[in-house]
Amino acid sequence: MKFKASLSVLAAVMMFAPLTAPMAADDKTLFFPVFAYRTGPYASSGIPLANGFVDYMTLLNERDGGINGFKIAFEECETEYKTDLGVECYERLKKKAPVLINSWSTGLTYQLVPKASVDNVVVHSIGAGVTASADGRWFPWIFNFPMTWWSQASAVVKYIGQQEGGLDKLKGKKIAYVFHNSPYGKEAISTLEALAKRYGFELIELPVDHPGQEQKATWLRIRRDNPAWVYLAGWGVMSQVAIKEAAAIGYPMRHLIGNWVTGSEADLVPAGEAAKGYRSTAMNVPGGDFPVHRDILKYVYGRGKGSGARERVGEVIYNRGLLNAMFNAEAIRTAMAKYGKGPLIGEKVRWGYEHLNLTEKRLEELGMKNFIRPLAVSCENHEGNGELLIQEWDGSRWKVASDWIEPMRDVVRPNLERAAEEEGKKLGLTRHSCDKSL
Repeated sequence: MKFKASLSVLAAVMMFAPLTAPMAADDKTLFFPVFAYRTGPYASSGIPLANGFVDYMTLLNERDGGINGFKIAFEECETEYKTDLGVECYERLKKKAPVLINSWSTGLTYQLVPKASVDNVVVHSIGAGVTASADGRWFPWIFNFPMTWWSQASAVVKYIGQQEGGLDKLKGKKIAYVFHNSPYGKEAISTLEALAKRYGFELIELPVDHPGQEQKATWLRIRRDNPAWVYLAGWGVMSQVAIKEAAAIGYPMRHLIGNWVTGSEADLVPAGEAAKGYRSTAMNVPGGDFPVHRDILKYVYGRGKGSGARERVGEVIYNRGLLNAMFNAEAIRTAMAKYGKGPLIGEKVRWGYEHLNLTEKRLEELGMKNFIRPLAVSCENHEGNGELLIQEWDGSRWKVASDWIEPMRDVVRPNLERAAEEEGKKLGLTRHSCDKSL
């Protein structure tokens, strides 16, 4: 498998000044930039994502006084989900010595891969980004846990196989992949093609151009070809339109599965009752009644410091932002446990990410027991050992529709390692050993 858009063309951007020095030792602040997209066609997803992230960081400040005594500071930079604006935000905010970067965009992550290796700054693209960068030996600064696009696609095929009575039952069936025609949507194609060859199903690839408001031809093609299943990789308005178009042609909702950025309340409500039965992947158990949510309502919204509407705490994409912030905070704690509580430099933050170990006990302490699966990350494996579940829309809310599903690591990992070596060499990177500690 290869990157659908080669990273080698980005090598020219690697010659520029590195990040400024860390904040002074007496500055008790950790700075997190927020690359938001609260405007534009992806705002329905960008707003709750940013709100969940900021609310969790505010919770840590209000309830705990920050992370180990270090207050958290953040600044939003509006990207409109445009890669060029995201790069501008990065170049401007890197001067404030961020402890790490959350890209929230696969396209932006492609641009930041070569920059991170020069600037020595961790880039976390939660459950997204550039799949091959999950091999930390070639891409030590890029993280995409809890799962890559390739692993997620393999887990979806595994789930479809379960519904059909076994993966062998996929032979001769048609599975359509309706995807955002961008680096994000293209990421899963190589894995789906490999699985189609292995299990004998026909893969129908149907790209949808930005922003995704015109899809009638796509769904007429689906009505004509009548695939047994449709896997949807939308974002923002594209997801809403896709679900409404599927309903309009009478496609069975329980055979339409979205990835985890195509499964939010904002995607389903516009379709009304017709969306009932729609399924998507999920990083966590849906809902907002876990202890962490109750603490956010008490310490953040109860003090008038909430980012959005109180009733939207716990929505799917809100929870994604919350998880992202928690992963960041716990990686910083891990680094502090080794290096002390002083200001952190890039290599130390990276060590914290590569040794992140969220056990059941720690998740319970964080108010997230049974909310997500325990997760561990390593130097070699920057996507971690994540699993996903399938959630189903019952007409008004999400409910769990499967057990936790492990991806087909035997399929994904070998191809991921080959892609990492190929692209790493094109960028002039050198594979480093994970035996050496900082």
